[in-house]
Amino acid sequence: MRLVTQDRTRASYDAVAAAYAEALSHELARKPLDRALLTVFAEQVREVGRGESRVCDVGCGPGHVTAFLAGLGLRAAGIDLSGEMIEQAAKRHPDLKFSTGSMTALPAVGASWDGLVSFYSLIHMIDDADVRAALAEFRRVLAGGGLLMLAVHAGEETRHLAEWFGAEVDVSFRFFDPAWLGAELERAGFAIESLTRREPYPDAEVATPRAYFLARAV
Repeated sequence: MRLVTQDRTRASYDAVAAAYAEALSHELARKPLDRALLTVFAEQVREVGRGESRVCDVGCGPGHVTAFLAGLGLRAAGIDLSGEMIEQAAKRHPDLKFSTGSMTALPAVGASWDGLVSFYSLIHMIDDADVRAALAEFRRVLAGGGLLMLAVHAGEETRHLAEWFGAEVDVSFRFFDPAWLGAELERAGFAIESLTRREPYPDAEVATPRAYFLARAV
């Protein structure tokens, strides 16, 4: 991610962290398909790890997805660009490990994770080059046969917010054409095992179509 864009995104999430966490920490309770997909992901990751499987939630926000994965028996940790968001995650889930970091320079050695989840974090990568850098980094940290669960808004637009949760922000959200993103995943060294699309859940989230990729590092 370009440094200026990264700084703006970080500052925006820092500004809304408390309100965001309050509003969205329990969102999975209203999203049955998301829970089902994460459960399938966890079952397959356990086969990769053959024991205490190592999983990272990249762009973890307030840590609710990380906690859900931990509840499924995975050794889950979270990384986020925003230090304030990491504080929210650590406060809500003190038994789990959270740290700051960028998805284009993850704080992990190569092939050290059995699974990686990226739920609506790639959406801030507005430039194609940054998307490719992030996907290459995802592949680098995953062990051979490791699994990636990736969720994005589906479409072909970019939205920008100057106000969010009552705070001044400067943050953009990219929608992805699933066919394009699928091709980029394959170019980065992943084999796509499933692509799931759904319409938004009323009153549970922003009204945008969603796409979920389950892809294996090859």
